[in-house]
Amino acid sequence: MAAHRKPRPRSLSGSTFRTALTLALAGAASATAFDGVGHADPPLGPTEVKAKVDALYREAETATEKYNGAKEKAEKAEKSLTALRDEAARRTEKLNSARDTLGSYATAQYRAGGIDPAVQLALSSDPEQFLDRAARADRAGGRQAVALRDVRKQLHGVEQLRDTADDRLAALRARQAELRKHKKTVTEKLGEAKRLLSRLTAHQRAELAAPTSERATRTHTHTRDASPRTAKAPTTRAASAVSYAYKALGSPYVWGATGPNAFDCSGLTQAAYRAAGVSLPRTTYAQINAGRRVTRSELRPGDLVFFYSGISHVGLYVGHGQMIHAPNPSAPVRLAPIDQMPFAGATRVA
Repeated sequence: MAAHRKPRPRSLSGSTFRTALTLALAGAASATAFDGVGHADPPLGPTEVKAKVDALYREAETATEKYNGAKEKAEKAEKSLTALRDEAARRTEKLNSARDTLGSYATAQYRAGGIDPAVQLALSSDPEQFLDRAARADRAGGRQAVALRDVRKQLHGVEQLRDTADDRLAALRARQAELRKHKKTVTEKLGEAKRLLSRLTAHQRAELAAPTSERATRTHTHTRDASPRTAKAPTTRAASAVSYAYKALGSPYVWGATGPNAFDCSGLTQAAYRAAGVSLPRTTYAQINAGRRVTRSELRPGDLVFFYSGISHVGLYVGHGQMIHAPNPSAPVRLAPIDQMPFAGATRVA
């Protein structure tokens, strides 16, 4: 019977166990390393980097326009709140003056003793003099009633102003929170684009920053010699805006900037028309509705041209199928063909 017993499993000795564990870990490490190599993402080439960076720039630009809009509203809200507080302070000062007047009436009444008129008449040695004084007291009482009503009205007005100021302060804080959110988005997108571009050589980055067509490249080479009169603008103001845009060529793109030394896309068009005496809204979304819509075939120098379905980019048309625009952080203000991006519409503002 003993011959048929199953042998008991032998426990591993310390050294044997350590050897087995080492082999197992080595095998696992080899397998992990093999899997890692097998699933590693291939390095991105310049074309793939450009596609990703362009997408990040578009997303950043969309967030920039939202930031610009929120900033404009926050600035208006802040000015309105300041004006409201100033008005509340003026009314409070007037209210305090009215209260002082009312207090003087109350003091005079207290000093008069509040004696019943019939008793005063009975005790008076000169009834005619008393009746004269009573008439003056009635008039004073009338003025006191008017003063009281005025104080109540002013007090109600000041309370309403303060309530409105509280509401506007809450709105301002909401705008400021929105600003911080959009700023964070822009910063993250631009940071990611910068990291991607850092993987390329200086030559590759220069190629990516260059205009995407030979025509644009040739034109950009001579931008400083270009004349703003190569195509005639329909109005003096449009011509002035075009002239400003030509002078801005080569200026850096800085998100949120409106000149005079740096611009984002809508900041450039706003600055160009500001120099021409025309006030434009801050954002692309608002600028497209700031004038009369025109078709692509109707374009004249000075028209605003918009791109992408979200209306997230704008340039200033200068004629011959060209615009001046602030592209993105990797490129300065430049001339470019309007067919470089998906055309979304155009507006004539002057």
